[in-house]
Amino acid sequence: MAASTAQIQELIAPVVIDLGFEFWGLEYQTKSGAALLRVFIESPDGISVDDCAKVSREVSLLLDVEDPIRSEYRLEVSSPGMSRPFFTLDQYSRYSGFFVKIKLRFAFEGRRQFKGLLAGVENDEVLIRDGEDEYSLPFEAIDKGSMLPQFE
Repeated sequence: MAASTAQIQELIAPVVIDLGFEFWGLEYQTKSGAALLRVFIESPDGISVDDCAKVSREVSLLLDVEDPIRSEYRLEVSSPGMSRPFFTLDQYSRYSGFFVKIKLRFAFEGRRQFKGLLAGVENDEVLIRDGEDEYSLPFEAIDKGSMLPQFE
């Protein structure tokens, strides 16, 4: 990949927003030589298959012209879904009160993985309550975070 994930995001986000959707985030993965660019979009009214197709067409055209990814890749556009990944502090803040799982880049208090109630965001730290314990995880230390759906 020639461009960074942040540079690709800067290209794609305005297109998604111009189409009337919220740009939720993106993931770029390579496994066994096959690359996948996954773009997440959101809307207060939900996301339909037609919405994903519309965004996919426009983003694909943009990427063909700008060519930020030098190798072959597959483009996938979807809603964040029930197990939505989090990319920004604002997203964590919006889902305070929900259960989440977080994987850190390095160990914090002897752990790299945390599951619990998202208690909020303070001073660039994500607050997780796990039973009686509460952890303040520095946002920059988070590798991946996502919502844990709860079914009653």
